[in-house]
Amino acid sequence: MTRVISLVPSLTETLLAAGIRPVGRTRYCIHPESTVADIPAVAGTKDWDFDKIRALQPDLLIIDREENAEFMADQTDIPCYVTHITAIADMVTVMQELASLLHAPALAAMAERWRAMNAPECEPWHIDRDLPGLIEWGKKPGISPDKILYLIWQRPWMAVSRQSYIGSVLQRLGVRIAAFDETYPQIDLSVFDPATTLLLFSSEPYPFLSKKGQLASLDFPHAFVDGEQIGWYGIRSLKFLERECARSVDG
Repeated sequence: MTRVISLVPSLTETLLAAGIRPVGRTRYCIHPESTVADIPAVAGTKDWDFDKIRALQPDLLIIDREENAEFMADQTDIPCYVTHITAIADMVTVMQELASLLHAPALAAMAERWRAMNAPECEPWHIDRDLPGLIEWGKKPGISPDKILYLIWQRPWMAVSRQSYIGSVLQRLGVRIAAFDETYPQIDLSVFDPATTLLLFSSEPYPFLSKKGQLASLDFPHAFVDGEQIGWYGIRSLKFLERECARSVDG
């Protein structure tokens, strides 16, 4: 059996769902809590303990180009599988390749589920429909917005562009967030019109939910959304997409 260390939280959860138990993980691999607690933590996402990693004698490291520093793969002779996921379509390939590397039929089955999700988007979201991933509204808009900003950080404000995995998931569900030249741009909220712009505050990585009182003072309509379900590519967002798409069909 392949001894794998996963340094990508969403893929650690996905491997476990497929019946594959990594021998190591990062401190940020937190799901499912009852299982990962027994798996040794060998790193953060960008600070690896190479002695701990080597001691576990892995056959494969799973890393991500955005979450982990790219140069780290060059600092080890352990084979690395490097992901760079920017759209739903990428998950089909990643699951197929990991299924082959790890001899895991369950991952191959997930690839087919991802293939089914890689379909034309639902009808455009409007204010009379449930907002995918909604935790709660802070200030609900009276009309459907012309522009939607998905925010992941404050001080400075940082958004996620439509040309991203998060953008791909939301677009599949009919929610078209704003497009930017950068994937994670710093933005100036003052250039956007509160009358036509909706802010989506992601539950992670920034703790927007703990800032609800402060954010209520903004003139913008806004909502708090589940960043893990929307942004954790792997089994978590796959199940989220399947539920939301089924609900869209039923509705």
